[in-house]
Amino acid sequence: MSAPFSTDEFRSALGQFATGVTIVTARDRNGHLVGLTANSFVSVSLEPPLVLWCLSSNSSALPGFQAATHYAINVLAADQRPLAERFARKGIDRFEGTAWRPGLTGAPIIEGAIAVFECTHHQMVPSGDHVVLIGRVEHVQRRIGARPLVFHGSRFLTDLPT
Repeated sequence: MSAPFSTDEFRSALGQFATGVTIVTARDRNGHLVGLTANSFVSVSLEPPLVLWCLSSNSSALPGFQAATHYAINVLAADQRPLAERFARKGIDRFEGTAWRPGLTGAPIIEGAIAVFECTHHQMVPSGDHVVLIGRVEHVQRRIGARPLVFHGSRFLTDLPT
């Protein structure tokens, strides 16, 4: 039985939920950098420390994340909107001109992020047209006093209080 609403109506309704914006980054087994913008980030558990995010099953980045031993979820600050837009584009070197450094796990850390969660793969669950990636958090860091980048109604919001 089909849903009593269209995919576009569903997407529009989901867009009414404001989310933070992240860039998820990793190095595959060959050392190649992979990264993308994601707003499907949520905490799962405090003990053990688990977080999750979702990636399209059709994403060209999926094999890189599947091959990586670690990844970093970089929560973006309001002034990092251009990075969010860059890492959402296809067919470019997303890391070109991006300030980053290797984290404690080796995963790329985006400079200026307001929070970073370095994770090992805990579980990957195919679900619908996406893969749910659950990570066990090994390291965290945060930057106090920065305004967050928020996504709502298909647009970025940057003028929020700290």
